[in-house]
Amino acid sequence: MKPGSVAIVGAAETTELGTIPGLSQLQLHADAALNCLADAGLKASDIDGVATAGESPTALAHYLGITPTWADGTSVGGCSFMLHVRHAAAAINEGLCNTVLVTHGESGRSNVGRGGFRGGGGNASLPGQFEAPYGVMGPTTMFTVPFLRYMKETGVTLEQLAMVAVVQREWAALNPRASYRDPITVDDVMNARMIAYPFTKLECCLVTDGGGALILTSADRAGDFPTKPVYIIGTGESVETPMVSQMEDLTTSKAFRVSGRKAFEEAGISHDDVDHLMIYDAFAHLPFYGLEDLGFCKRGEAASFIEERNTAIGGKLPLNTNGGGLSYMHSGMYGMYALQESVRQLRGTAPAQVEGAKISISHGVGGMFAASGTIVMSNEKP
Repeated sequence: MKPGSVAIVGAAETTELGTIPGLSQLQLHADAALNCLADAGLKASDIDGVATAGESPTALAHYLGITPTWADGTSVGGCSFMLHVRHAAAAINEGLCNTVLVTHGESGRSNVGRGGFRGGGGNASLPGQFEAPYGVMGPTTMFTVPFLRYMKETGVTLEQLAMVAVVQREWAALNPRASYRDPITVDDVMNARMIAYPFTKLECCLVTDGGGALILTSADRAGDFPTKPVYIIGTGESVETPMVSQMEDLTTSKAFRVSGRKAFEEAGISHDDVDHLMIYDAFAHLPFYGLEDLGFCKRGEAASFIEERNTAIGGKLPLNTNGGGLSYMHSGMYGMYALQESVRQLRGTAPAQVEGAKISISHGVGGMFAASGTIVMSNEKP
């Protein structure tokens, strides 16, 4: 992709975030889509490309009355929306469509109309055959496995892990739409209810309802919209394994490294050029992996980097400035919310605005280090 050839011209989340028992999953997609269309000053009939995960793009297009010439139902977990942005940019550059709507909606807490376009396999799947028999019961008991190895090899402490949640709560305190805004301490985090060692409740993602949507088009048209355009200047994606136990190395994500390297190369930037960073944080250890696998920190140094408040308010690398999946929102597939915050920062409309932010990276994980997507954005056209 030619850097800056495609721009985000619409971005919005659902009208409410948190607990929304009155809307089904599909209605959350639609609510986010309508808010996004209003943000861009468009009608549903202006859209000729749709992409979504967790829901079928066919159902989405039908429900909104859209007849697309391009559709993408890529579903690799919470980073699917990063991949959608990448695929949409390629499709727009190729002339397959002109204006793409990417949506997310999930009734993670209320569980209304949840389901749809997902993978399956049950007990016959690879995880069903080779991991489930050992008694695991989802991400809380499986995502702990690689981090225990990481702690053993790097010497990272429980106090340093807790600092991730503390710092992100400080960011959330500035965000009126964050689920939790009250300050917390390292002791609060460590003394919270244990979920699966070493993660306490405050180190695990929220369970909420909500959604978001983006609209992309060619940069040549960006001036025709009411919002400040955010240009896509670098993209990357990769997958590794559906089984966390089969990672090549439990202390680093190959999908992270491949996706991040591709995005940096495409954008033609260095780490010093990055003003703002979003790293998908379903659990508190993910920023460690993200900072190291993207190359911002050397192996084993991310915990100290956060502990020294480099990612906090006033730090040199503001990270997860909406409060993240630990304090802002996490309806199950968090990638869309990370993208939304990157857009807000580059538009200059974020509640906790990073002054002078010009380049933001939004980096996502799918499954348990199964997949990754990385999007580099700028508010200046290259």
